[in-house]
Amino acid sequence: MKTNSRLWRWLGLIFVLSFGALGYLGWQIYLFAPPIPKSVATAQGDVLFTGEQIQRGQQAWMAAGGQQLGTVWGHGSYVAPDWSADWLHREAVALQKIRAAQHSGGQALGDDARAVVDAQVRTEMRRNTYDEASGAVKVSSERAQAIREVASHYEALFGSDASLAALREQYAMVEGALPEQADRQALAAFFFWSSWAASTDRPGETGLSYTSNWPHEPLVGNTMSTSAAMWSMVSIILLLAGIAAMLWLHGRDQHEEEAQPPKADPFLGLKATPSMKATRKYFFVVIGLMLLQIAMGAITAHYAVEGQAFFGIPLAEVLPYVTSRTIHTQVGIFWIATAWLATGLYIAPLLSGREPRLQKLGVDALFWALIVVVLGSTLTGWLGTLQHRGTDFSFWLGNQGLEFTSMGRVWQLLLFVGLLFWVFLLGRALWPALKRPSESRGLIAMVFLSATCIGGFYATSLTWGQHTHYSMIEYWRWWLVHLWVEGFFEVFATAVIALIFTNLGLVRPASANRAIVAETIVFLFGGILGTLHHLYFTGTPTSVIAVGAVFSALEVVPLTLIGLEAMQTYRRSRSVPWLDAYKWPILCFVAVGFWNTVGAGLLGFAINPPAALYYVQGLNMTAAHGHAALFGVYGMLGIGLMLFCLRGLFERSLHADRLLKPAFWGLNAGLAMMVFLSLLPAGVYQAWASISKGLWYARSPEVIHSTVMETLVWLRVPGDVVFAAGSVCLALYAWRLLRPAARRGAPVPPLPVAAVER
Repeated sequence: MKTNSRLWRWLGLIFVLSFGALGYLGWQIYLFAPPIPKSVATAQGDVLFTGEQIQRGQQAWMAAGGQQLGTVWGHGSYVAPDWSADWLHREAVALQKIRAAQHSGGQALGDDARAVVDAQVRTEMRRNTYDEASGAVKVSSERAQAIREVASHYEALFGSDASLAALREQYAMVEGALPEQADRQALAAFFFWSSWAASTDRPGETGLSYTSNWPHEPLVGNTMSTSAAMWSMVSIILLLAGIAAMLWLHGRDQHEEEAQPPKADPFLGLKATPSMKATRKYFFVVIGLMLLQIAMGAITAHYAVEGQAFFGIPLAEVLPYVTSRTIHTQVGIFWIATAWLATGLYIAPLLSGREPRLQKLGVDALFWALIVVVLGSTLTGWLGTLQHRGTDFSFWLGNQGLEFTSMGRVWQLLLFVGLLFWVFLLGRALWPALKRPSESRGLIAMVFLSATCIGGFYATSLTWGQHTHYSMIEYWRWWLVHLWVEGFFEVFATAVIALIFTNLGLVRPASANRAIVAETIVFLFGGILGTLHHLYFTGTPTSVIAVGAVFSALEVVPLTLIGLEAMQTYRRSRSVPWLDAYKWPILCFVAVGFWNTVGAGLLGFAINPPAALYYVQGLNMTAAHGHAALFGVYGMLGIGLMLFCLRGLFERSLHADRLLKPAFWGLNAGLAMMVFLSLLPAGVYQAWASISKGLWYARSPEVIHSTVMETLVWLRVPGDVVFAAGSVCLALYAWRLLRPAARRGAPVPPLPVAAVER
């Protein structure tokens, strides 16, 4: 008991200190973010852009698709360019041509003269001419000419200029993405500002831009900073030291006697309560959303070859790339979260032995509320993009243009209310178990605390507005994506799995209590401040690189043992015959351990150090990590939890377990083929292009639509087919549970719930 109490105090201390540090660094980001000038003008007073245009341009880009249509500062999709890098290169090339014409008088330049021109361009574009008193950025008349040339390109590209139709097709863009001329002019202002911040030296610094010299662009002297290189070496040393320390501690620990599973299945006599039965529909919706995500993923991947069609069918007229990718990423979060939410509602009465009054009504109401949010946000996002409804509609109802959190603000508010209601339902069902002294009370408390954080921390999706600085939008967005999805949801699911294993007799309750708190301490110690590794180059101070590099390395350390623990769990699960009924849920948890080690650990750390991310941010290396971690870890976790719950919700004879074998192996083998035959090689090929010539080149049509890259896109097909076959087998398994015998209410084996309040 003293050990447990001490662990809980350590957890509380780390939680407070880590979030205090994260909040302080957020304040520093706010103070030192790249300024938005009131005007960009020549010395003669010719105004090119205003501050209002820059802010409106940010809104216009998000309304046109935002992070689903290329990237800014490396965050978003991978078919269209990174607009900040693309503008930077185009402007530097245009300015070189203008300066060269001045020097040569129409004659070819020699090497010495060319070197002089290159140095002049580099010096001019790095010089910070922002005047804090007037809020103006001054540029030379020659640079103003270059800026106008580049701006006209983007205004034509996002309009309907027929001469750029082929380029739009390569970028998977639709014609007239921004119908209003004023929005296109503002968009050019925003793209200019994002590239200006990427190349202009910070005040008081030489050779270090607001984005720490990201992206790599030799023409303007953007090369990896000293701090990025040094802190990368520190992170590698810390990773190796952390892994060695954890393996040493794991090896020297006095292992407790292993738990002995009972002679019979403790859940065989399970009689589901009304609210537990009400969770059935959640799980069938999970499978439906999963199939939708897979279909949208196939269409989105194909757009990398045919930007506006699907095997010759002009699909982009009704389902453009922006929409298909938005649905693919957003629905993935929806079905994984729904599986976990439903598991919480299912397991709460099971743990407490009581069902509160009207609990079923609450579970039903929450289900239909979630359906409204999912369908409503998807429909309005699609209509807003297709019909170009404008910035206000996009922000409030349509597609905000932010990856993984794209739904409009109204839908975010409704989802926030729904999550708080879920916490309320979970808490009232768990309350008897929380009050009752037991060996498992610590685990149950962890389930409830993590659920409370899931509900409360979704409020971070409400922190930015239409005019919030882009650096701060990225700061708060990663609070949601990293801390909400990768943090508290994972703690919640890990605690639920520990409770399942405890009830199955695979783990001793006392050991599980200590382990879950200790693992949460280790995970949050690296995970909370590890959020900053997403923010190295988003207009943040260099302290973000230092803290992010250190703690993102520590974040990987506990993942090294997860695969080993998963295999030990599987070995114990084979010790008694009755556990064979839980073979596939347990194997899903084993797969979570594998993908945690490979997808989150190996592929994650491959891109986390600043020196690596400097060259690969915004490339398919990130997609390889994202697919392996998001589906391999969180998706397989959701499927495993779903299969466990369905085992108790339907009579054992209705379960077609023979379909789960091809489902399990199809999903895992298909994911591995997708990652290692296509996404990872594509990312490595792009990394070579980025290192050799610059990020603009790695994201250019010359590389994206090269023979190598398009061949690698087609190499996704075998993996996609295997993956889809596995998902179809899973859907067939679920469909068999809905056959007439099940719908008539075939007898469900009784589950001992101590008392049900009527």
